[in-house]
Amino acid sequence: MQKILTLLILISTCVFQAARAAEIDSVTPRNLKLDNSLTSINTIFNQRMQEAIQNANAQQDDFEDIDKDDFCDEKDLYRELRKAIFQSFTASWGFKGYDLDKQLRTLLARQSYSLSLNDSIYRDINYLEGFSLNIKELSDVVNINGHLIGLDKIGHFFAEGWQYFELTQSGDHNIDQALEWGKQQEAGNFGYTTTGIFSFSDLVANFNGWRFWNKVLLKDNDPLKGVIANFFNRPYIKCEILIIPSIKTKKIIKAWEYNSRFDLSDYVDGTWDEGNNCNSYEDPVIEEKVTSRIKNVNPDFSCPFRAEYCLESQNKYGYYAKYLLHPYCLIVTKE
Repeated sequence: MQKILTLLILISTCVFQAARAAEIDSVTPRNLKLDNSLTSINTIFNQRMQEAIQNANAQQDDFEDIDKDDFCDEKDLYRELRKAIFQSFTASWGFKGYDLDKQLRTLLARQSYSLSLNDSIYRDINYLEGFSLNIKELSDVVNINGHLIGLDKIGHFFAEGWQYFELTQSGDHNIDQALEWGKQQEAGNFGYTTTGIFSFSDLVANFNGWRFWNKVLLKDNDPLKGVIANFFNRPYIKCEILIIPSIKTKKIIKAWEYNSRFDLSDYVDGTWDEGNNCNSYEDPVIEEKVTSRIKNVNPDFSCPFRAEYCLESQNKYGYYAKYLLHPYCLIVTKE
């Protein structure tokens, strides 16, 4: 009985971990011509952010009774943002990134490319080597400003980006420690443990997700921007005085207002693409299987596929590049 219970716990743990991990094939669809999904993605999330602002403000509609210090509650705002972005009834329960990935596969079906595991470069990885790969379908890929990017990266951007942000806001971690925590997760539950694959592109999406959540109220400078750029940087949302309600109630009334629109192109670059920011593999056996399939699919492919994107990201991420870029991407130099 004890052995059966132990086995059930192990299986449950694996399923729990697997539900958080998704992979894509960035080689097989390399030469496909896909429509740019940027406008569609921006529309989806601008609408969801506006919905969150309305819901956060709705919690303070009784202006007569509300105290001036209770306007624009930040906890309410962040909670409603997470609920709206992930289209969830709760802010924290469940596998938010993977749930969002699945939503986007439906919403962007006409602009994305779906590939089954059996037709992908990962088809030879067995259950023991990559448990998650063999119980789930691969995520779809889309074209975002010319970059071939998995929809799982959008899930990472918002979900793991929030986890990074929450760690740094708690006071227990600085951004370096949050980035290191992310690497540990990719080497565990999000990568090696469940799929046998370590995605550096996931880490890039995670870090940019932290930048997104930081920009919501912009209490800290963006670490990738200089002094002048940070001076002119605008938060997505501000607490503003409402003129008409203030006149009617004869006291200052404030509410959240959308201050600048979300644009994913502010964050996306060529190293969100796993064809440029290469993956690592848990052991040489897995790597050999994947490499062999890549040669069959596209004999001319080598990673990084577009070395210039590695150079651009070395410059973009600067000090943080060591946390985000595959060693092959880090050592690229100008010819």
